[in-house]
Amino acid sequence: MTSTTTPDSWQNALEDLVAGRHSASGDHDDAGAQLVVTDPDGTEVFRAPLARHHRIDPDQPNLLWLRPIVGGSPNPDVPTLYDYNLNVARRRALVWDRVEVGADGAVSFQLAPLGDEEQGQGARVEAADGEELETLSRWDDFVSRLSADDEAELDRLAADSWTGTAYS
Repeated sequence: MTSTTTPDSWQNALEDLVAGRHSASGDHDDAGAQLVVTDPDGTEVFRAPLARHHRIDPDQPNLLWLRPIVGGSPNPDVPTLYDYNLNVARRRALVWDRVEVGADGAVSFQLAPLGDEEQGQGARVEAADGEELETLSRWDDFVSRLSADDEAELDRLAADSWTGTAYS
């Protein structure tokens, strides 16, 4: 495990991005993070906004848990609201070999290779914009409708499936 920045600097940058503290207006609703994953040749293979929580595994400091926001559909009773299947928008792990913070504030990870790969994918947590920021806003609204216990369970990022009470 190597880092071209100090642990505090990349962790603080990640926290600021995920929490939306990089907003020019100071309102986290105007900001948030997205995850962009690329193959070693630079081809983008995944892009999704990130829920406003993350967790560094206490037993593996190079294992980061995030929740990409995928899926979502209009609520059948109130079409202006979106609902999410929390078994689909579940936590994901990034196992990284190297991390650095760019001049733009984005946090870039060189992911550990899988199997017999020579080099792993790259993952970048950066400021969300456009469609990803709109999805994050819908997610924030959805989370605000969960019970406090369910929201706390999401924040813990400790399980891969949803057994919550509100939207199971």
